[in-house]
Amino acid sequence: MKLPEPQTKTFSNLIDEIEKGQIKIPQFQRDFVWTIQKSASLIDSIIKGYPIGTFILWRTKERLRSVKNIGGIELPDTVEGEYVDFVLDGQQRLTSLFAALKGIIITREGGRKEDFRQMYINLSAHEDEAIVSVDLEENENKNYIKVTDLLYGGLTLLASYPPEHLKTLEEYKKRIESYSFSAIQIKEAPIDIATEIFTRINVGGKPLSLFEIMVAKTYDYDRDFDLAEKYDNLIDRLRTVNYETVSDATILQSVSMIMAKECKRKVILTLDKQAFIDIWDDVIDAIEKTVDYFRTFYRIPVSKLLPYNALIVPFAYFFYKYKDKPTGEKQRYLEDYFWRCSLSGRYSSSTESKLAQDIKRIDLILKNKLPKYDWAIDTSTEFIINNGWFSAGRSYIKAILAIMAYHQPKSFIDNSIVNINNGWLKQANSKNYHHFFPKAYLKKQDEEEFYINHILNITIVDDFLNKRKIKAKAPSVYMKEFIEVNPDIRDTMKTHLIGDFNAFGILNDDYDAFFKHRAAFISKEIERRIIKQDTDNEQQVKLVDDYDEDESSYE
Repeated sequence: MKLPEPQTKTFSNLIDEIEKGQIKIPQFQRDFVWTIQKSASLIDSIIKGYPIGTFILWRTKERLRSVKNIGGIELPDTVEGEYVDFVLDGQQRLTSLFAALKGIIITREGGRKEDFRQMYINLSAHEDEAIVSVDLEENENKNYIKVTDLLYGGLTLLASYPPEHLKTLEEYKKRIESYSFSAIQIKEAPIDIATEIFTRINVGGKPLSLFEIMVAKTYDYDRDFDLAEKYDNLIDRLRTVNYETVSDATILQSVSMIMAKECKRKVILTLDKQAFIDIWDDVIDAIEKTVDYFRTFYRIPVSKLLPYNALIVPFAYFFYKYKDKPTGEKQRYLEDYFWRCSLSGRYSSSTESKLAQDIKRIDLILKNKLPKYDWAIDTSTEFIINNGWFSAGRSYIKAILAIMAYHQPKSFIDNSIVNINNGWLKQANSKNYHHFFPKAYLKKQDEEEFYINHILNITIVDDFLNKRKIKAKAPSVYMKEFIEVNPDIRDTMKTHLIGDFNAFGILNDDYDAFFKHRAAFISKEIERRIIKQDTDNEQQVKLVDDYDEDESSYE
């Protein structure tokens, strides 16, 4: 990029460039929040010749999503192929100036309106007093004139004022029209540099996310493409199938992986705008097919049970390349890949790099070839026990919960399918989670906390059972109640990966027996989802930090 160039602009230059669409406010700028009183102080400073700060403008031929209207003024698009100056710093001041000097009515959030025509100059005020005012009660006399009347009222209007004010009127009009507005223009900078400058200038504000930058970069009026709206529409559709928690970063990663086989920030920022728009519908179709596959084949009913949001990316790549439903070896290899990622902490760190590696594995699966993996999976009961501390955010725990959900757990009381909801799965004490041996009961038995709050002690039930029927009762007590009202109770419990009541120690409250037998049950469920490789026997598996990396903070 070239070195920043200092410039000066007059009142007429500034207003003219805004009205012609030469100067634009990018969408990533926050809403106009200055009050009319604060804007009046800005005009007051201009009349007094005070400095009001420097506007920083980014000159580019890129077309970003920008604020088209200010108040009720319809601003034109910049002519295609010509330069546009996007405001990186000074948006509040610039909008205040335009609203005040053009007399615009600004509509605030909630529909409240502020009329910037009601901004007055006190012709009798001294220089050390407030010259510009919005106090309407005293402005019905010839000691006051509207700012817009001073600038555009014409000689007849100005001549109607008392002779003692004519010199002041002329002087104030001249001061506004000849004021030198300071600006710095940044040329030939890519969008990532421009947004980095914006972030550094606005040190007190929130840094722009990658998604906000891409919303600006990919906006195309002629093609009716607005990434923010497209994403919102997708989430609205996913909400109907309980997958509304898919992050915007995951969507960007999916597009980038399909376009470039990489999804690092710098790669996403260099994606060609028109190619991005061209491929969008097909990528979204692949994402929706992925969600449908997760829901139907893996029976993961809600997105909160996905061990990683990032798993959507390689599967979207697969469904973009392969239009049919996977069967046979493809289906088996995909399942092996899914659970290997889910049970190993695969995407807990360095997600973008690992996704780029894994796309090569998906390419092999597309060719009906079994990929080799450089990380091991331990399906043993010992591993489950040692790594089973129950925390709703851990990917390993979510993987086991997803296996539980596969069996469509049923209500203890009437054998109806338990409703699993994203809103009920946010934390360990959520409505869907039930400690089969209640925590209060086990604490009275002096059981260790690690073994009390363990995935092997968790079942997925509905709120009614959790809060009203079970509470802190011993399993031998509350299960006898369910045996009386639910003739299919033993089949019901199999949907919770709980087998024979005697072997599992349920009727005599034997927690050790329950713990051991449920670990074996879940171990077998994991085993049948994994295709064993030499790596699994050679390596010792450790889960250091298997929380889902927060893609939404992808900045």
